[in-house]
Order: sequence, then structure tokens, then C-alpha cells
Amino acid sequence: MRLNGETVTKLATTVDPKRDRVELDGVIVTLPESLTYLALNKPPGYVVTMSDPQGRPTVADLLAGVPAGVVPVGRLDAATEGLLILTDDGEMAHRIAHPSFEIDKVYEVVAAGSLSENERVRLEEGVVLEGRRTSPATVRVLRTEEESTFAEVTIHEGRKRQVRRMFELMGHPVTSLRRTRVGPVELEDLKSGEWRHLDAAQLRALRDALDMPPE
Repeated sequence: MRLNGETVTKLATTVDPKRDRVELDGVIVTLPESLTYLALNKPPGYVVTMSDPQGRPTVADLLAGVPAGVVPVGRLDAATEGLLILTDDGEMAHRIAHPSFEIDKVYEVVAAGSLSENERVRLEEGVVLEGRRTSPATVRVLRTEEESTFAEVTIHEGRKRQVRRMFELMGHPVTSLRRTRVGPVELEDLKSGEWRHLDAAQLRALRDALDMPPE
């Protein structure tokens, strides 16, 4: 990489994108004029990646007309549906995904069997997955019917298949999982497979929740 015509040798070099000229492999690097922030209602069956070597449907297939560089933030396994935020703002993506910022991820869960109060408390206090205890969660049982438990679960982490594995550990496999909220951004009435830009109020609320300065 070259900065203002000079080869960069220090990793901790500071760059002012408004004043400095940055070249990588002879190509001038520029920032986009504006950043993009999207909410997508991911349908089941789509993998959360922009390309897949196995040829499976990806969320990129749902983003016709979206600027290049937008990537999904965090995890949703292929069978899980619901709210997915996508952006080309790397700092925001990092803060949403990293558990240290404690951004709520809220899920609607349908699990087999009847979740007991003791099991609910154990899920809230944290369970051990792969040798590491999950962070405290909030688990609200909404109702139980026809041998299924309907619950709302709020977590701060984003481990692979975390909610499913938590319930499986209690002996209640998840039969349906949908994410409805990330921080202050809600799924609302967004239809399956559709996306929208975050409006100014949502973006302000999200930046505030992430302790980021206003745009």
C-alpha cells in the first residue's frame, strides 16, 4: 500500500480519507460517498453470505439493486428466518456483531414439548455450549399448546445456532425460529424476502445504542 506516494511500512498508520491519497496494488482506494443500511426479512432456506461455493441460495439473491460492498451483519442459520441487517459500514457491523456492545437480538421461538420453569430459568442464567457458558438471556414463555412451547428469547451473543442449541440442551428441539429485532431496529411488517433502507430515525437510534457518533 502507498500513502501519498510513499510505501507504507507501519501497520498503525493513520489515514485521513478526506486529504490522503491511498493506493493498493496501483489502484486508488476511495470511500463510498454514502453508506448503506438495510433491513432484510430473510426467508428460510437462504444462507447468510454473499456467495456460496455449494450453489445454495444466498441473501445476495434477494438484493437486486443494492450497491456493491453491502454485507450481512452477524449470523442466521439457513433454517432461521427474520431480521437481518446489511451494511457497508464496517464499524457499525463490528459493533452489532460483537457481544461486548450487548445489542439485543430478539427471537420468536417454537420448540417441541413444554418448557418447565426450571428449564426457563436455566436458559436465562446461561448454559454451557462447547465448554463455554452463554451470557444471561431473557426467556418469556408466551404460551404452550399442542405439545409446543411458544417463547420470546433475547440474547446479546451471536454464536452459531445458539438459540437452537440452548433449547436442544433442555430437550426441546426448535421447530421454528424467527428474529424480530436487532437493537432498536424491528422487523415490523416487512414481508419475507423483502428489504428496506433504515430510515433516519432508526439509524439514529441504532447509532445511539452502539455508542457511535451521529452521522
